[in-house]
Parts: sequence; structure tokens; C-alpha cells
Amino acid sequence: MPIDTVMETLPGYAKDIKLNYSTLVRQNTELTPQQLWGTVVASAIATRNDTLTAAALEDGAQHLSEQALEAARIAAALMSMNNIFYRFQHLSSNEKYATMPARLRMNGMRTHGVEPVDFELWSLAVSAINGCGKCVDSHEKVLREKGAGEDLVLAAVRVASVIHAIGAVLDAEKVHQPEAAMA
Repeated sequence: MPIDTVMETLPGYAKDIKLNYSTLVRQNTELTPQQLWGTVVASAIATRNDTLTAAALEDGAQHLSEQALEAARIAAALMSMNNIFYRFQHLSSNEKYATMPARLRMNGMRTHGVEPVDFELWSLAVSAINGCGKCVDSHEKVLREKGAGEDLVLAAVRVASVIHAIGAVLDAEKVHQPEAAMA
């Protein structure tokens, strides 16, 4: 089921989310199609909502090359690991952890096969969803070093915020109407 169909299932209290989705995704002017749909896919995966993830992957396959779709998945997977590790380093009062190596494989960050700015945008979006300040700072810095402006960065984060909100509403509706979710 495409995301547009998922959007039709959102309840009235999510009207602003629907409107923001329409503006940010359907009427996007700031991100390239690859940047947009990679952000949608990576962000949907980060929400951990099965319905939204399936819809984003379906739509993503229509808008992204196989390589870009795989890269968006890589960004989501690696950030789900890195965001926990680096958030721990950041939040721990023991400063020694910040000096210790991660010892986590992250080869996909070099071998994803898409434009580096695109991959960084997707990584930033997932890091924002996962609330890792250290990762957000790191990816934002890399993006700026690669010539991305604040408008581009913020456009990706806006998309991530709306995708996250869609996932939250879908999850809330499963809890609110468990018999409908089981059907």
C-alpha cells in the first residue's frame, strides 16, 4: 500500500500531519527526488512502524534506483546502531567513554554508492528521529563541509519529522483500536 493510501487512514487529529506531508513530500521543491525519497525511506524505517515502512519501501522503489533504495536502508540500519552508541557516549558522565573507539563496523558509510550529500541527509534524518545529538552535529557538519546549506538540511529534517509523526499516529491508532489493528 503506498504512503498516500496510508495517509487516508490517519484520523482527524492528524490533519496537520497530513497537510505537512502534502506540502513537504508531494510539493517538495528543496530536495532532489533522490534526497526526498531516500529521506522518506530511511525515516520510515527509523519509526519502526511496519505499515509505514512497507509503504515507504514500496513508494521508494518507484522513485529511487535499487542502489539508492539500498543506501537508504543502509543509512537507517547504521544510524540505528550508531545513534545508540554515540548517544551513550554523549550522555554518560564518564568522559573516558568519549575517548574509546566504537569498534563497530560501519563500512556501509563508505560503500553505499550514492551521492555523499544524499547519504548524509538520510543519516541526519534518522539521527534526528533517534535523538542522537552527537550524530546530528556530526552529519550536519559534514553536510555543511560538502556545501549543503541550512535550507537543504532543514528540509530533510522537516521530512523526517513528518514521517516520524505519521508513524507515531499509526502506532497510537493501533493501541486505540486494537481490534482494527489485528484485522
